[in-house]
Amino acid sequence: MGLMSWLWEHQFLMHQCFSLPFAFLFYFLAKRGYLSLTYRYLFVSVGGCVLAVITMGIYSSLLFTSTFVFILLVCSVDPSCVHTWVFGIQILWQTFWHLLIQYREYYLQEPVSIRLFLAVSSLMLLTQRMTSVSMDLQEKRVLLTFKAWSIRKACVMLLPLISYILNFTTMLGGPLCSYSQFLSLMAGISLNPSPNPLGVVFLKLMQVLLLEWVRYCLVYFLKHNTYDPSNSINLYGVLWVWGLAAVMKIQYYSHWRISESLNNAAGFGYWDNAPRDSPDWSRLSDGDFWTIEASSRMSEFARRWNATTALWLRRLVYIRCKRFPLFMTFSFSVLWHGCHLGHFVGFLTWAATVKADYHIHRHLCPKPSSTWRKIYTCLSWINTQMIIACIVIAVELRNKSGLRLLSITYIGLFPLFNIILPFILLKLNTVE
Repeated sequence: MGLMSWLWEHQFLMHQCFSLPFAFLFYFLAKRGYLSLTYRYLFVSVGGCVLAVITMGIYSSLLFTSTFVFILLVCSVDPSCVHTWVFGIQILWQTFWHLLIQYREYYLQEPVSIRLFLAVSSLMLLTQRMTSVSMDLQEKRVLLTFKAWSIRKACVMLLPLISYILNFTTMLGGPLCSYSQFLSLMAGISLNPSPNPLGVVFLKLMQVLLLEWVRYCLVYFLKHNTYDPSNSINLYGVLWVWGLAAVMKIQYYSHWRISESLNNAAGFGYWDNAPRDSPDWSRLSDGDFWTIEASSRMSEFARRWNATTALWLRRLVYIRCKRFPLFMTFSFSVLWHGCHLGHFVGFLTWAATVKADYHIHRHLCPKPSSTWRKIYTCLSWINTQMIIACIVIAVELRNKSGLRLLSITYIGLFPLFNIILPFILLKLNTVE
C-alpha cells in the first residue's frame, strides 16, 4: 500500500504540473479577447475531458457517466426535488466504486489500478460540485429553465454547467467554488482581468518544492530511525508517530498548493484589494499551512483543514440535520471517503474530540488577563497536534495497521483522555 500511495502522489503532482501551461494559455487567450465566453467554457470542459482520459484511461467513463446522469436529472426533475435525486444517485454510484476497490484489495488480494484510484478521487470532487449545484437549485440561488426551449438554447444553457463539472483546473483537486462564483470568474477574465499570475504561481510552486523537501527529510529520518516498541522509550514513540502524521499532512498541503496554483494560472482566485495593497490570490484556497498548523483547538483545526470541503459538509449535512449534526457530518464524511475501518475510527474520533473541545475550553480556558493563558494555549496546541496525528494515522493507513501503531504508543491516550475529560469536569461541577 505504501508503494501505491507514493505512485499516486507523484502521478497527481505530475499531471497537475503538466496542466499549468494550458492554464496559462487559457488565461492569455481569454484576457486578450481571443476566446469568447462560450469558447472559454468549451476550453475548460474539453480540457477536463482530455485530462480525465489521459490520467484515468477507461475509468474516465465513471466521471462521464456521472455527469450525463446529472445533466439528465437537472433537465427533467423539479428544482425542489433535484437535490434529493442528485445526492442519492451520486452517493450510491461513488460508494459502489469505493466498495469495489475494498473488495478487490482485501477479499481478492488483487492490486488496484492507480487510474481507478484517480477516477474515484475525482468522482468524490464531482460529488461536491454536483450537490453544490443541486442545493443551489433547491434553494433557488440558481435558476435553470428548459421548457419551450430549442435544443440549441438548451445546449447553450448547459455548457456552463458542464464546464463547471468537468473543469480541468479542478478535475484532480480542489478547491471547491460555487457555480455562481465559477460563472463570475469566467466572465470576469475579460471584463475585469486579474494581473499576470506568473509571479504568484512561481512562488506557490517554490512552496510546494519546499514542502516536498521537508517531507523527504522527514521520510528519510523516519526510515533510518524506525520505532521499535521493545527497545525505544515511550516519548520517542509519540514523536515518531507525530512525525509520520506530519509527512502525511504535508502531502495534503502540497496537493492543495499545486491545485491552487493551477487555478491561479488560469486567472481564477484573484481578490481585488485596495490600490496600495498587494494583489491577493487566495480567493480559492483549501487552507494555508501556517494558519492550519497554528490551530490550538480541535474545533479551529476542523474548520481550517480543507476549508472549502468543510464549508460544503456544513451546508450539505450539518445545517440540515436536526439531531446530532456534528456526528452526522463526520459520519457522512466516512461514507464519502470510502468506509474503511480507519475512516470509521478516525472521523468518529475527530467528531468526539471536537465535541469535547467545546466543553473542555469552556471550563478550563483562563481569562484573557490571566498570565497562564499563553501556557494554556501552548499546551492546548500540543494536545491538538497529538490528537490530529492519531486521526491522520488512522484515516490514511485505513486498515488495522494504523490502529495497531496507535495502540503500541502512548499517543493514542490523547484522544481518549479528551473524550473522558468532559465527563470528569461535569461530575466535578455536579459535586460542587
